[in-house]
Amino acid sequence: MAASKKAVLGPLVGAVDQGTSSTRFLVFNSKTAELLSHHQVEIKQEFPREGWVEQDPKEILHSVYECIEKTCEKLGQLNIDISNIKAIGVSNQRETTVVWDKITGEPLYNAVVWLDLRTQSTVESLSKRIPGNNNFVKSKTGLPLSTYFSAVKLRWLLDNVRKVQKAVEEKRALFGTIDSWLIWSLTGGVNGGVHCTDVTNASRTMLFNIHSLEWDKQLCEFFGIPMEILPNVRSSSEIYGLMKAGALEGVPISGCLGDQSAALVGQMCFQIGQAKNTYGTGCFLLCNTGHKCVFSDHGLLTTVAYKLGRDKPVYYALEGSVAIAGAVIRWLRDNLGIIKTSEEIEKLAKEVGTSYGCYFVPAFSGLYAPYWEPSARGIICGLTQFTNKCHIAFAALEAVCFQTREILDAMNRDCGIPLSHLQVDGGMTSNKILMQLQADILYIPVVKPSMPETTALGAAMAAGAAEGVGVWSLEPEDLSAVTMERFEPQINAEESEIRYSTWKKAVMKSMGWVTTQSPESGKNACATMPS
Repeated sequence: MAASKKAVLGPLVGAVDQGTSSTRFLVFNSKTAELLSHHQVEIKQEFPREGWVEQDPKEILHSVYECIEKTCEKLGQLNIDISNIKAIGVSNQRETTVVWDKITGEPLYNAVVWLDLRTQSTVESLSKRIPGNNNFVKSKTGLPLSTYFSAVKLRWLLDNVRKVQKAVEEKRALFGTIDSWLIWSLTGGVNGGVHCTDVTNASRTMLFNIHSLEWDKQLCEFFGIPMEILPNVRSSSEIYGLMKAGALEGVPISGCLGDQSAALVGQMCFQIGQAKNTYGTGCFLLCNTGHKCVFSDHGLLTTVAYKLGRDKPVYYALEGSVAIAGAVIRWLRDNLGIIKTSEEIEKLAKEVGTSYGCYFVPAFSGLYAPYWEPSARGIICGLTQFTNKCHIAFAALEAVCFQTREILDAMNRDCGIPLSHLQVDGGMTSNKILMQLQADILYIPVVKPSMPETTALGAAMAAGAAEGVGVWSLEPEDLSAVTMERFEPQINAEESEIRYSTWKKAVMKSMGWVTTQSPESGKNACATMPS
């Protein structure tokens, strides 16, 4: 493949895609959106107690540097000159909370991951303080009070971790979601690192007013968060700072989007009513609602979609969030051991072609949209002596599709215009059985871009289009056409409905398992019902 001289490709843009289960660095050609090279590293998740999910912020940062170096080496082998990389975008798992010491650069505790449930009792005590007739938290943030979002995680750290309390008292503490931790570290850390976030990530903290686009004093007081530890909020596309180390030293970091917003941009859902569903650790369906906030009556979140430049308008989205999608496959691999690699799930499911009446509700972190039911826990039901691991594998894939159908139904009811097809992306979309099942269960075509890395692509587009970089045009006529693969429904509508109504019966059986224990028992539940 390598030519004898350095290939001339025009400007390139890199993207850091820091997800819940892995970190990737990808490099795109800004003129054709072609993916030239990438490297991926899996990230450890720690479960110190039941319901607790943590990651090591230093491992995350190290994985970013490793992915950048390895990708640059691969580009070298392809005779591509890395000096052509003109900008870097960052996309990240949202809500996951880090507090670090700005003097030493050291994290003061592990990152508390979005899926973590330890804050259930915090959520319950806070919800008692919201007046029933004035849910100012939901009206300002678009979010239900839940363990899912950063503010309650930060409140827990301030209440329970002495190192964090002390650093706040001594004015040494900085808070950020993963994007802030990475940008601060990559732009110099203790030596002048830039402490910032973008509007999409800020909108997931529960401290951000999505109307005025600023940190909200009333919310910070309600959660008891000192405003001086918060990052500066910027648009999703502007130069934040320059890389200060590694192979790409001196390259501007000029794009930042929470992973689901990045996928919306990467799928080019720039028109009102365009939607995408990303299949990662969780499943996230976002629909562009334009310049206005649409509030859901069916358990969806209102969130910031993107703001692609300092002087550009903000766009909003409705979001259906499912906690466990790809994570159920990882659970079958790591906890049950019925597969050795995530790819094997497709082979097992193919052997039987049906779940044979077995239903799997993976409510490991309670249920998110549309139920917001913290008391739910995972169940596998409809078992007989005939059921084997293949049926359970098939039921796990079906669970991802049924959960998507539930959030799609909610979206259709909130928007009033049913989606005619579903645009999909994310790691799990390479599973053809899953994609066909999804089309069957939704009873609409599922459309998948041939290049599934849309999250990274979105971050690269934001970075390349930033003022002062200007190597990627987001004008509709300049966006390159994407080749798509379509999956049409292949079962009859009646069968699809019967399976879906049985699924709903299973969901009802998963609810009400957990009652909140004492705050320190670690047996707390999940995301709380929006009041």
